[in-house]
Amino acid sequence: MKFLKKLFIWVVLILGLLVITLYITDTDYLLKAVRTIYLTGHSTAYLEDYAKFDNKPVENGVPKPWPNHKDYNSVKETEALNQINKTNKTIAYVIIKNDSIWFENYYDGFDVNSKSNSFSMAKSYVSGLMGMAIQQGYIKSLDQPVSDFLPTFSEGLAAKMTVGDLSSMSSGTNWDEAYYSPLSITTRAYFDDNLAKVILGLKVVNEPGKSYKYASGDTQMLAMVIEKATGKKMYKYLEESFWKPLGSENATLWQVDSKENDLVKAYCCIASNAKDFARYGKLFKDYGKWDGKQILDSAFVAKSIQPRFKESPEYGYGWWLKKQNGKDFFMMRGHLGQYVIVEPNDNIIIVRLGHSKGTGAEVASFTEDISTYIDEAYNMLGK
Repeated sequence: MKFLKKLFIWVVLILGLLVITLYITDTDYLLKAVRTIYLTGHSTAYLEDYAKFDNKPVENGVPKPWPNHKDYNSVKETEALNQINKTNKTIAYVIIKNDSIWFENYYDGFDVNSKSNSFSMAKSYVSGLMGMAIQQGYIKSLDQPVSDFLPTFSEGLAAKMTVGDLSSMSSGTNWDEAYYSPLSITTRAYFDDNLAKVILGLKVVNEPGKSYKYASGDTQMLAMVIEKATGKKMYKYLEESFWKPLGSENATLWQVDSKENDLVKAYCCIASNAKDFARYGKLFKDYGKWDGKQILDSAFVAKSIQPRFKESPEYGYGWWLKKQNGKDFFMMRGHLGQYVIVEPNDNIIIVRLGHSKGTGAEVASFTEDISTYIDEAYNMLGK
C-alpha cells in the first residue's frame, strides 16, 4: 500500500512538472491537443472535432434548396466508387449537374444535414472574402501591402508582401506545413488560444510574390488583414457576403481560437454539409453571379481560378486547379479528403466529404483519390 501511495505521489509530481514545463516553454497548447484529439483515439484533426472547440455561428437566411435533376439518383455508385468510399470512409458524395442534384448519398451515419469539418476548403471562402473586401473598397487591390493593416510586417522583405501574395500562397514566410508533428507551427495554430500571436511571430525569409509554397499561415494572416480592413469579424462577413445570399439551407459554425480572442481559424474549420459547401463552387462556376445578381466581381473570379505562377499550375488565388482527361477542374480542398470539384464547361460539381483521402499524405499534392472521384462521377453520368 505504501508503495502504491509513493508511486501515486511520484506520478502526480511528474505530471505537474510536465505541465509546468509546457507552460514555461510556451507549448501548453499540447495539453489541448491531447485532450481534444489524442485522448479521443485520433492521431490528427477529425471531421467532428469542431464540437471540442469554441465556435461562432454563421446564420443562414432564406433557404433555397437545390432542385433535384429529372434523373435524380437514377444511377447507383460504380463498383470502383463503392470500393473507395468504403476504404476511405466517405460520409457524403454528391454530383450536381446543370445546377440540379443528379446524385447524392450519405454514409457512416451521416445525413444530408450533418455537419463536418471543412478543413482547408475554408481557404477558398477567405480568398473570396478578400475579393469582396476589394469590391467594397475596404482593400485597394491585390497589390496593397499587408503592412498597411499589420504594421508588424513593415520592414525588410515583409514590406513587399501583398494581400494577393497571401491569397496565392506566395508570402515568403517561414511557415512549416506539417500536420502530424506535435511541435510544428501548423499544430500550434490548430490548438493555440491566441492565433494572432502565432501569426505575428512569422518571419518573411524569401521575397514575397515570386513563387508558390502552400502555407496555411498565409490564409490566417489574410483573415487578419480582412478583419482589420473591414472592421468586421470573419464569421459575420462570411454570413453577410455568401452564406445568406447563396440561400444556404443550414446555419454553420466557424471555429475560433478562443472566446477571449475571437479570431477564426481561417485556414480551416467551417462546419457544414455537402450541399451547402457546393453553393460556393456554383458561385465561382458562374463567375460570381447568383440568381441573376452579380455578387462577386467576375474578373476577380476569373483570376482566382487561373494559375498565378506558370511554374505552379496547381494553384490560383484560394483555389486548386487540376487538368484531367482533357478537362479543366478547379476545386476546394481540405485535410482528409474534403472536396468541392467544379468543371464549368460540363456544368458539373462533385462533392466528396470523408474521414480519409487514402494513401499519399504529401502536403499540397493531388492524391490518387481525387482522380477516382472525378472519373467515377463521369462514368456514372455516362460521359
